[in-house]
Amino acid sequence: MSETMLQNPPALGRLIGVSLGPGDPGLITRAAWAQLQRTDAVWTYPARSTKTPSYAFDIVQRAGLAPPAQHQTLLFPMTHDGDKLARAWMRAAETVLPWLLAGQDVLFLVEGDASTYATFGHLARTVQALDARIDVPVIAGVNAFAAACAARGMPLAEQDDTIAIVPAAYGVSAVDRLLTDFDTLVLMKVKPLMDDLIDWLTQRGLLPHTQFIERVGAPDERSVNGVDLPTLRGTKVSYLSLMIVKNPHRIRGERIKGCLKKTSPVPAEDNASTALETEE
Repeated sequence: MSETMLQNPPALGRLIGVSLGPGDPGLITRAAWAQLQRTDAVWTYPARSTKTPSYAFDIVQRAGLAPPAQHQTLLFPMTHDGDKLARAWMRAAETVLPWLLAGQDVLFLVEGDASTYATFGHLARTVQALDARIDVPVIAGVNAFAAACAARGMPLAEQDDTIAIVPAAYGVSAVDRLLTDFDTLVLMKVKPLMDDLIDWLTQRGLLPHTQFIERVGAPDERSVNGVDLPTLRGTKVSYLSLMIVKNPHRIRGERIKGCLKKTSPVPAEDNASTALETEE
């Protein structure tokens, strides 16, 4: 290796989380689209197994985009086994690290938003544990629940509404406790609990206020209004499914008006600046 190369080592590549939106290629942002036009970056994308195609890769294919010469599936099994997950994250990290160390950017394609229940965070942390110098920027994307509400003309929240976004896998009892404090519940990963959730919605009188959406934005998207949800009892639904539950029964407490309102004594030396802060 020459002395010049030792003094100026090649720049490291970046692991970039490229959010694609939930399924409609039209929801790919301009920032993500610009990254996907590059010919000098490697594409990687998650899949549950070698027999299951990558949903993220399907989105870019439906967008008419051709992958670069270097592109690879990374396997992330659907399991709650911590040891199996850690091994999968490590294998994925060890796959992308040589490209990064050689100075190539690696795009990790993610359906929805890379910061919301996505595999990118696990991969990014594992890569940085192997080499803390690697930069891991994220390009934000459209969440499935935001796209679902927009497509149905249904506001996700208005004025002072409260929202809870939770995996339904915590169980019906945990979800039920949220009704006291939240006007809208976004229930993710509802597949394992469909029958239990239908029973709970019925008991709570929430069926008419619920929407079930499967594979938001994809050609085979399916939506079921709450009153029709019992027809799904005992059927299989996609992992990429969610429910949006509006909670009209919530009793709201008193809300504090004015975000700059001061409720505690202010030291004398701060009086002048506080007066300026609280003027409207």
